[in-house]
Amino acid sequence: MQKFDMIVIGGGAGGLVVAVGAANLGASVALIEKDRLGGDCLWTGCVPTKSLVSSAKLVHHMHKAASLFHTQIQGEPDFQVVLNQSKQAIDTIQEHDDEQRFIDLGIQVFKGAAQFVDDHVVKVENESLHGKKIVIATGSRPSIPPIKGLDQVPFLTNDIIFDLEEKPNTLGIIGGGVIGIEFAQIFQRLGTKVTIFERSNALLPFEDEDIRDVLVQNLQAEGVNIIYNASIEEITSNENKKVVHYSQENETHSTSCDQLLIATGRTANTESLQCDAAGIKMESNGFIPVNSALQSNKKHIYAIGDVNGVPSFTHKAAYEGKKVVSSAVLGIRQKATYDHLPWVIYTDPELFHLGYTEKEAKQKIGHTIKVYTLPLSQSDRFIIDQETTGMIKIITDKKGYIVGAHAVGSGAGDIMQEVVFAKQYKHKIGSISQVIHPYPARSMAVQQTADLYWRETLFTGPIVKWVRRYVRWFR
Repeated sequence: MQKFDMIVIGGGAGGLVVAVGAANLGASVALIEKDRLGGDCLWTGCVPTKSLVSSAKLVHHMHKAASLFHTQIQGEPDFQVVLNQSKQAIDTIQEHDDEQRFIDLGIQVFKGAAQFVDDHVVKVENESLHGKKIVIATGSRPSIPPIKGLDQVPFLTNDIIFDLEEKPNTLGIIGGGVIGIEFAQIFQRLGTKVTIFERSNALLPFEDEDIRDVLVQNLQAEGVNIIYNASIEEITSNENKKVVHYSQENETHSTSCDQLLIATGRTANTESLQCDAAGIKMESNGFIPVNSALQSNKKHIYAIGDVNGVPSFTHKAAYEGKKVVSSAVLGIRQKATYDHLPWVIYTDPELFHLGYTEKEAKQKIGHTIKVYTLPLSQSDRFIIDQETTGMIKIITDKKGYIVGAHAVGSGAGDIMQEVVFAKQYKHKIGSISQVIHPYPARSMAVQQTADLYWRETLFTGPIVKWVRRYVRWFR
């Protein structure tokens, strides 16, 4: 039996960070991956999806430019070329996750499904490995709801949608979360008629309402049909069509589509690990609960990334991987905190989220919060680029410390990063206003939003009369 300081189960973003970090610090590391290194993000998630977003955006702006400059465009984009662009992006980025790179670092890579024998021994194929510390980073997969008839009808998930041979004329999407709306816009822009079936009365319930509404209205303006309060009763087939039967306000309806995408969340990849053999406690949905140091109930066994049930983001998994390296290898216990965790929905325009929404801030802090909002129609660069759809909203406590920041607009995920820094390192909103931004950079919209703080501070309230007296005295 081979013995290792660290066994990492899962070669996705989080697992690879742990493996490389531990190996660079001199630990002996075994990396187990049942499929391909790189994880969901590389093969079926972030990379191929955002490539499709980019291609669909080019198509959309091509038509927008044609309308603006009174020219004509004929034909439709070649769907296979669009898919090939996505595959090329994967091939290029995959070089960073090539197996030989990790072998050269001294990491032993084992291919196959891992199973716990006990809380220190993991079996993979015919090998038994002993690990002083073990990290579970097996990720997640699409969660398939128990809808009547669904098992009798071919359907798509984000894992297999890239294998389509032709673009559907109509696409039904069950689920209006992040995955659902990104694919909705992609296919709508490529010429497919898209319908989203959402069981609640709103998309993206965790987003700030003002920001979300801008995005949703834009999707609808582009032609995406959204059916709210849709309770899916059954899926049937009619010739080559999938038929979605749903109830809405006590009435039954049905809608047919060429392809059906299930986008109803994720479930943990833990079913084959035999965690019971290691005494690892699990939740009913397969996720592994962890403490602030990312330890399971077995303190030498960590769970990071999607598998621990905290929001599923690649950058969150990598962040957790760094924390585990510090704790498990160096013995410097570090807590994982998510107060400053940003995320972006990569629609066009993009949606950025950090911290509390306005509603949450009022509930947790009270009505002493301050809200500073700037429509992008007031920012020069967005006017110049004719991309004025969107807004920035920064929320602070009464002292000016940032508790939440949200944006919807072109490139929102990039321009808002300085707000993440300011929040994490406890800079007040006014400090952003004092940073010189080159004109006419898009980030100036963030500065303009911060300027509103000084406008309120200096030109309203009781301080105004003292400022005016000071100015008159020195004139």
